Order: sequence, then C-alpha cells, then structure tokens
Amino acid sequence: MRWEDEYRMYYQETADDGSEPTDSATGRFRLSISSESDVGGVEISSPNQPHDFGTDREGQEEIWAYADVEGGLKQLPGGERIAELLLCSLVPTGDILQDSANQRETVLLLAVWYSKHDLLRKLLAQEGAGAGVCDGAGRTALHLACYIGDYRATELLLQHGANAQCWDRERTATPLHCAAGCGSLECVTLLLAQNVDINAGIEKHSALHYAVMRNSKRCVEYLLAHGANPNTPQVYTQTPLHVAAALGYADCIELLLAHGADARSQFGQKKITALHFAASENYLDCVRLLVAAGANIDARNRDQQTPLHLACLSQCHETVTYLIAHRADVHAVYRDGRTALHASIVKESRFWDCTLSLLKAKVDVNRADNFGYTPLHIAALNEFSTCVYMLIEYGADITARTNGGVSALSFIIRRTPEIIPRYVDKLDAAISVNSIHEIGDVDCEIRLDFRLLVPNNDRGETELLLAFIEVGQKRILKHPLCETFLLLKWRRIRKFFIFSLFYHGLFVLLFSAYVLSVYAPSPGPPYVPAVGYIILLFNLVLLTKEIFQMMHGFVSYVRYWENWLQWSIVIGIFLCTHNTLSDATEVMAWQHHVAAVVIFLAWLELMMLVGRFPIFGLYVQMFTTVAVNFAKFLMAYCCLLVAFGLSFCVLFPHYIAFQDIPRSLIKTIVMMAGELEFEDIFYGENLKIEYPATAHGMFLAFVLLVTVILTNLLVGLAVSDIQGLQQSAGLDRLSRQAELISRLESLMFSRLLRKAPIRIWAIFQKIALLKTSRCRLHFRVKPNDPREKRIPRELITSIYKLVAERRERNQSIRRRRIYRNMQAFNNFLLEDDTAVTLRRKHFRTVNKKRTNSDNPYGGAPRPDTMPPLRPPSTGGGAGGGTWKTLEESQQAILKRLDELSKDLEVVKSRIKKL
Repeated sequence: MRWEDEYRMYYQETADDGSEPTDSATGRFRLSISSESDVGGVEISSPNQPHDFGTDREGQEEIWAYADVEGGLKQLPGGERIAELLLCSLVPTGDILQDSANQRETVLLLAVWYSKHDLLRKLLAQEGAGAGVCDGAGRTALHLACYIGDYRATELLLQHGANAQCWDRERTATPLHCAAGCGSLECVTLLLAQNVDINAGIEKHSALHYAVMRNSKRCVEYLLAHGANPNTPQVYTQTPLHVAAALGYADCIELLLAHGADARSQFGQKKITALHFAASENYLDCVRLLVAAGANIDARNRDQQTPLHLACLSQCHETVTYLIAHRADVHAVYRDGRTALHASIVKESRFWDCTLSLLKAKVDVNRADNFGYTPLHIAALNEFSTCVYMLIEYGADITARTNGGVSALSFIIRRTPEIIPRYVDKLDAAISVNSIHEIGDVDCEIRLDFRLLVPNNDRGETELLLAFIEVGQKRILKHPLCETFLLLKWRRIRKFFIFSLFYHGLFVLLFSAYVLSVYAPSPGPPYVPAVGYIILLFNLVLLTKEIFQMMHGFVSYVRYWENWLQWSIVIGIFLCTHNTLSDATEVMAWQHHVAAVVIFLAWLELMMLVGRFPIFGLYVQMFTTVAVNFAKFLMAYCCLLVAFGLSFCVLFPHYIAFQDIPRSLIKTIVMMAGELEFEDIFYGENLKIEYPATAHGMFLAFVLLVTVILTNLLVGLAVSDIQGLQQSAGLDRLSRQAELISRLESLMFSRLLRKAPIRIWAIFQKIALLKTSRCRLHFRVKPNDPREKRIPRELITSIYKLVAERRERNQSIRRRRIYRNMQAFNNFLLEDDTAVTLRRKHFRTVNKKRTNSDNPYGGAPRPDTMPPLRPPSTGGGAGGGTWKTLEESQQAILKRLDELSKDLEVVKSRIKKL
C-alpha cells in the first residue's frame, strides 16, 4: 500500500469517528493569511469567506417576494375585506360585486391574484373596469397574472386591451419578465404574440435572466429561439450565463452557449466570469460546458484569482482535478502572492484530495506568499498533520522562514508535534543496506543518503540542523545520519577555522611583542615600527571582515557577543598604535590603560577561537558557563559583600585596605577567595583595634557567611554545571559544530559574495559544500571491513546497530505474517476429512511432554513434524494436482523459515561482537 493510500484511510477514519470534525460540520474558524491583519499577516477568517461573492451574485429566483405582493394588494382600499371574501368559497360572486361596488379596481387585482376567473370575466365585461389597473407599486393586473403563471387570466386581460409592454413604477419588470420568472411558457407565448420587446431591461435583467433563474429550460429555449439576446450590451454586467453558472443550471448553460453566449464575459467590479462561479461551487457539468465553449481557464478576477484558485478555496476536488487535467496554470498567484496550493489548505473538509492533486501536477511546494508563508506554514498553523506530512513527502522545505524569521519547523513543533517521530523514521530510512550482500558479510555496504538533510535552497547545507537546534530538538543531531553528516561537513570546512586560528594566533603574538616593546619600561628593539605596521595591516583585515559580517546580517551580528569583543580589539589596537609607529617614546598615560585591556581581550578572543574546535570546545564551554553563572551569583549576593565592605571600612579605619569605600569593597572580594590576613589586621604593628568586640564579631560573621558558606556554594554550583556539561558533552559538541558551520556558510554564500566572479563562487562551493548536485549527497561505509577508517568506529557501530535493529524488526513482522499464513493453511487442511484423519494419527505419535510454550506455532504442530501430504483416494487426477501444489507450498515456506532463522543468528552474533 502506498503512503498516500495509508494517509487517505487515516483521514477517512478520523473524519468518520468524529475525532477531527470538518469545518462544514463544526463551523469552526481556521487560520489564513491576509494583508489586512495586524499580527504579521495571520488572521482568523471564516472558511467560506474567500469565495463568498455577496452582492455580486443574484441568488433570488423571484422578481418580487410573494408576501410583499400580497401585502401590497391588501393595503388597497378594502383590500383586507375583499381578500377574505374571495378566499371564502361560500360567498357568491354577485354578492362580492355588490358589496364592493366602490372598489372595483381592488376587486379586479385580487381576483387576478387569487385566480377568480369568473369574477374577473364579469369585471372586465362591465363598463369602467379597465384591464390596466395597478396597485400601489405600479404592478398591473397583467403583471400579477404573469407573476403567478395564470394563463387564463393573462389571456382575458390581453383580450380586454391590457398593455403587454408596461413596466412597474420602479421599472423592475414587465409582464414578460414575470412570466419568464415563474417559468410559464404559455404566458410567455401569449405575450410574445403581442410583439413585446423580448430584450426589454437587458441593461440589468431581461426576461431571459429570470427564465434562467427559474431554471425553466422550456422558457429559455423558447426565448432564445425568438430572438432573446444571451449577452448584454454593456461590459461587466450580469449575463444569463453568469446566472446559470452561479446556480449550477447545466441545461440552461448548454442552451445559452448554443445560441452564442460569451463564455469569457466578466461581471461586476470583481470581474468574475461564469467559469469562476461554476468552479467555486463545484458545478462540474457547468465547468465542462464552459471549458468546451472556450472559456478562459486561467481568467483573472479583481483579486487575480483564477477558477482553480476558487475551486481550491471551496475545496471542490472534482473541479480541481478537471481544471488541472485541462492545463490550468497551477503556478498562478493571486492576491498577496498565494498559489492554489495555499488556497487548498484553508479548510479541513477536503484538503487532502485537492492538495494531492496539485502536488501531482508539480506545483511549487515551497512557493512563499508576500508574507513569507509557504503552504507548509499554513498547514502547520491549521494543525493539519496529515497535510504537513504529505507536503514534506513532496519536498516541502521545513526550514523555510517567514518575513519575520519564523521557520516552518517551529510551527510544526508547536502545532503538529506528531510529525517529528515520522521525520525521524525518514532519517532511519535514509540509511539503507546494499541488497547484494547480507548484513553480516565483510563486503556489506551501508548507504547514507544526505538529501533529506540538505534543503533544496541556497541558504547552506546545515540549515535544517540549525533549525532543529533553534526549536529545542538537539537530540536529532545524535542520529547516526546527522552525526555522520556533521563529521564529513566539519572535515570539509575545518580548513577555514585552522586558517583563522593561525591568523589570529600570529596577530596576537605580534601585538603582544609590540605592546611589551612599546609600553614596557625597557626600551624596545629597532624593528618595533615595522611590527607596528604589520599589526595595523592585520587589524585592517579584521575590520573589513567585521564590516562584511555586519552587512550580511545586522540583527544577528549585534546579538552575538563575540562580535563586540572583536570591535573592542580593533578599536583598541588603533588607539594603541596611532602615535607610536613613528616614535615609540611618545606614549601617553591613557594608552597604557588601553594597551593593558586590549592585550587581555586579544588573548581572550584567541581562547574562544581555540574553543571552536571539537577537541577543545567542551573545556572552553565549561569556562564560559561557569563564568556566566559566577556573574549571576555575584549579582545575587552583592548586597552581602557590600554590607561587609562598608562595615570593615568603619571598624578598621587605620588599616590601609579599608580606608575608603572602593578599596574596602575590593579587599572584601579578595578576602572571599581566602586571603583573610587575620594577623595583619588585628595584630599588626602600629595598628590599634578601636572597636575590638564588634570588629571580632563582624570578622567571624564574614568568615562563616562568605568564606565558608558562600565560597563552598559557588564551588558546588561550578561542579554541578561541569557535570551537566559532561553529561551532554556529545550533544553540545554537535550543536556547536552545526552552529559554526552554519555561520561560516552564511558568510561564504551571502548575497554580497554572489556578486563575485563565477569562478570564485565555484571555488567556494567546491571547498565548502559536500554536494555538487543532489544526486551525489550520499556516503557509503563498510561496517564489517576493518580497513574502514573514514569515520570513527563508534559511529560505524551506531549505524550498523540501527540497520540491524530495523532488519530484525522487519523480519519479525515477516515471520508473524508467515505464521498467520501457515495458520490459514492448516485451517484449510482441517476442512478436508482425509487431512483430519492424517493429523489425528500424527497427534498420537507426537511427544506428549511437549507443551505450547515450547512450540512457536502455538497449539498447532510444527509444519516440519507433519507427515507428507497424500492426495485423497477419491478425487481423480485434478485432486492429486491440487495436493501436490499444497505440498510444494509447504516445503517452500519451511525453507524460507530456516533461512530467516540463520540470518537472525548472524545478526545477533555480529551485534555481540560489536
């Protein structure tokens, strides 16, 4: 079963059992991207909002509301009473005429409305009762008759001179509009016989519009046959084709297209075509008709959306598949730079089918919108874990970052953390064994495929590992695939660090010799000016490097504290050498202070460079960690030290170290290290203790609280930090390697260096990158070959152990499958009476002391202890052939079981040796 089928089944199960209800079922809102948002482009929007056309789509099927028309008639003089009389079948017609002699017009309109033909005939026969009466809205009796589709009333009114071309007061409709709107072909025929304008109101809505709204195929066909215009004379107005597409009336669309309707016409300010309407509502038959009639399959509306975009927003899978099959542009972008793949992940209902169709059509899975969000970002934000995994399977870059610098991996960690174990499984699958040799053979070869670790972008080869470190998933680095990749990458790139260490070491040595020659009391040698110029040249190179790093990424540059140390050294060296190059004797007093600080910082920076190498990194990290914690420790207890310093300043005024506050504080910190000088303070010559009791008490308190308790607490804290670093030494080493390599790659392949000549760029790639193409990102190792020295033996062991455990796990699954097949095979044999007899005889001969715990086949006998099968005596030749086939199958299964057992023993012995 393919992985697509597995996840399709998973998604179907979760949707069926209600564990993950769809948007249509729950009405919940989902995250989408919008330029109007105030939170970095992310806002909460309704699932139906992107394709809700609102006022652009006339969804109504009636010209006027039935209740409004009836209410208007009842508001006429005597309307309520006359309506009650007409609805009462027991009241004679003559009584109604006599009772309503002064409201003949009201009676006439209501008689038409309630289809009282006898009463209408009598009214029209009387003098003074004309057929052109109308209600308060200007609707004539003919309007009402056509509105309800009353053929007899329409005929009577026309016979008595009713105006077939009249409009209502607001020029909404003529009787022909009303007849077409109710779908009455008979009324339409009567009206057209009066030579009415068939295209009246075409600037807004013609009779053909209302016939399409009613989905009256007969009326539409009759109107078109008698000259109704399927198009409108003005651009961007609603045509009957738009109405039919919006409502999904395929029969009407077919008729309209056959009579020359323009399939490319656009409607409204949003410039929507009929194909947009049909695609957004998944009217597949309408889409087929429009595409066959030449509709622009990539037409753009005001928001630059194509029909494919709207189909994906509505998650109309059938329409999406059809449009893709007819070469719709899957790479087209609409508002804010989003593609159809972005649109397909807005809702949860059918995102799987639409997204999979787009991915199979080779859509750009890593295309980012104007905010930097890729489809993977949106899928993770919406917590669509199956969609996230599917996108990753099709090459989605989990290191892709938004404009705010947030990677897709960070969204995955927070919203869909269940993807991480699956990604680890993909790392395991990237380590495979050559199928030619068994895993225990000397020539067995294990292949490590690094393509999963290297994003298909220009940001460097360690971007993925750096992203895992940023989200707190450092343990991924201990995977054999990642560890091997970092080892090979470090070997490729360590030459740059060696050169940097050599350069800084020479620079520090020269600067130290220069400072000792110029600022030391003894006179300097004659070559001091030459050394000064060399130091100045070195310093200019360092300055250029720092400026380049700052231009590459100012924010990240400022956040890294070591860059501030570099700037301090560069500026300090300029201050120390600016006036001593020509005359070494012209040294100012303040330059001694600067030189002392700069030479300390230069050697400190050299120590940090040494710590970048894996062999020394742990020890330098110990120093920095303990130093930082010690600074925090002093900040926490500084009040205690200040308290003792001020007390000693008061109690020992004659002792030189406590005569002022600064010296007293410094002396207190020195005493914290154990230099108490008890005899000199209390029993020194010419010193008198003026406050003996209090002084002895405060000094004793200092010894207990600071020298004993505080100092031991600091030592214990340092020991605890060192133990923690030693426990995570391997993981921290890999983390430092990944960060250093990533920082160097970001500099070597920055946008600034891309402007260099192509040859220089190619040299950088050849020196620093493992890949020259995606096909060469693999490494082969022979774990059983003692000559294999390219990677450490510990790493080879972990690789071999991973492969062996996976192989044993797969074989266990295979053995269980074979055992189930054997059980089915035995059950098949039990159905035959002859086989049952053979088994009963065999059971009596089996050792009775054997228990089920000794038998890996459960209660059934081992297949290799069963007697050979014999075909039954009754069954003819065909039966004998069947039994022979069964016997051969049993022997093949037993042979395969023996082979698997031997392979398992080889693997176990090899693991014990390792």
